[in-house]
Amino acid sequence: MIAKIFAFICSIAIVGLAFWQGRSVPFQEQWPLFEALRATASIIFAVVGAWLAIIYPDRLKISFRKGEPSKPTNGSGMARLFTPIVHSTAILCVVLLIGIIAPLLKRFDFLIEHVEVMRSLSYGSLATLTLWQLWTVVLSLVPADIIKTKADHEERQISTVEQLTQNTGFVPRGTDNGSKD
Repeated sequence: MIAKIFAFICSIAIVGLAFWQGRSVPFQEQWPLFEALRATASIIFAVVGAWLAIIYPDRLKISFRKGEPSKPTNGSGMARLFTPIVHSTAILCVVLLIGIIAPLLKRFDFLIEHVEVMRSLSYGSLATLTLWQLWTVVLSLVPADIIKTKADHEERQISTVEQLTQNTGFVPRGTDNGSKD
């Protein structure tokens, strides 16, 4: 809980500082950061999409077939994978829109007169989107952590069974040592 509060306070501070000091950062210096953000969102989208296709291939096939009723599944696992995809898609959309809107806004004299305010808004938006993408990156690691935790649990369980049955001659079902000759 303390870590969440700390992260929230730091995020507010970063965004506030970006809005305040962003007025002196020209858009030409900001745009490479927007491009990096776009690339990161694309990578997360692709990686998590691949996770989804690997872990739930049957569910994806069923979803795109016409006329077949979909089978109910436990959606919590899919939701964990789908959430980063949705967030990365939203971030990609915003960055793509900024890419086409920013050059148009430079054509308005009223906005040129307030260039520092526009830079400030742009840099603050960049900071907000970057923190959002950072959170999405963290969310994309959750499925890998779940898989690792389960694999570690299974390894400990197998090790415990092996230790308990080592000198007894008992061979548990499902192990390679239990095959009948």
